[in-house]
Amino acid sequence: MVKIGSALLTDPEGGLSSEKLEGHVAALSQLRNSVPEVVLVSSGAVAAGYERLNYTARPRTVVAKQACAAVGQGLLIQAYNGALSRHGLTAGQVLLTRGDFARRESYNNALNTLSLLLEKGIVPIINENDTVAVGELTFGENDLLAALVATLLQADYLIILSSTAGLYRSDPSGDSEAQALDRVDEITPEIRAMAEDSVSPNGTGGMKAKLAAVDLALSMGVPVFIGDGSGSDPDKIRMVLDGKGRGTYFGNPRVLPVGRKRQWIAYHANVAGRITIDDGASRALCEQGKSLLPVGLSALEGDFKAGDVVEVFCLQGSLIGKGIVNYSSSDLAKVRGMNTSQVKQQIAQERVEVIHRDDWVHCKCS
Repeated sequence: MVKIGSALLTDPEGGLSSEKLEGHVAALSQLRNSVPEVVLVSSGAVAAGYERLNYTARPRTVVAKQACAAVGQGLLIQAYNGALSRHGLTAGQVLLTRGDFARRESYNNALNTLSLLLEKGIVPIINENDTVAVGELTFGENDLLAALVATLLQADYLIILSSTAGLYRSDPSGDSEAQALDRVDEITPEIRAMAEDSVSPNGTGGMKAKLAAVDLALSMGVPVFIGDGSGSDPDKIRMVLDGKGRGTYFGNPRVLPVGRKRQWIAYHANVAGRITIDDGASRALCEQGKSLLPVGLSALEGDFKAGDVVEVFCLQGSLIGKGIVNYSSSDLAKVRGMNTSQVKQQIAQERVEVIHRDDWVHCKCS
């Protein structure tokens, strides 16, 4: 998985730079020689479009950005297809919103479509559907989108290319002697403090946003590289996988990939209610790997139905995880605190577990 930022695709005036784009495509083509499945998350649609709409700088209003995206997205994919075709490759455009991840059916459809494109040798080029995405349905910027897609596909690596050579100990724009970190195994408070919110004129995300994306990817078992993607060297992406990239490598080999169902529960599903459980049930869920039974319930909040995702809290008020509930809130209220035999006498319920252990995500992943 490769993500390319806006600053690497546009000229100083904000228009799409065909020279820069051709250089990135050459590097992607070179990567394909050794890695058969390559996915690209590309920024640049708004930046590519605002010149055609006679804006002199990146617009600030939502409607103006969406109009620019409507024009720029076509220009961007057209440019990519033209460049890729010269290397014998074909692009497949995939536009996503936050809502596509929140709905499990859409989430699975996105996975199936991307998987088929890769099976057919197509290079998926993914961007946010800026033209229609609003408010809570947006990703904020494409670093998060790249991390979400990388975890969805259980990618071997996420490479985020930008105009900076990784994470520095201090802001390089104000400190000529600032040093970049070669490797980070965990996103600690000290590491977060090193991040800056500065952005390039044609970009939208700073290092703070990138670290948030890294944190998400690492929690799902996907290692990340953030580094300099400028220049026309066709080996620049291949060199990253060889450990020779100019930037920072993030990863912890002890973290194993998380299954897609648990990914969806932890990061994407809308929460329909909350359940408070007693100490015995907390231990059973978090320490013993067991399912949640009605006998351990202490309190319920919200109006939810079977199949919804709910948050689970301990008696002390701390969130301990999320899970897919097998009862509606009304049925659960009837059996709260009952043992298994009492539940079967009270209601006709196919599954006795409130949340099965296979449908549960501990808060360390949420």
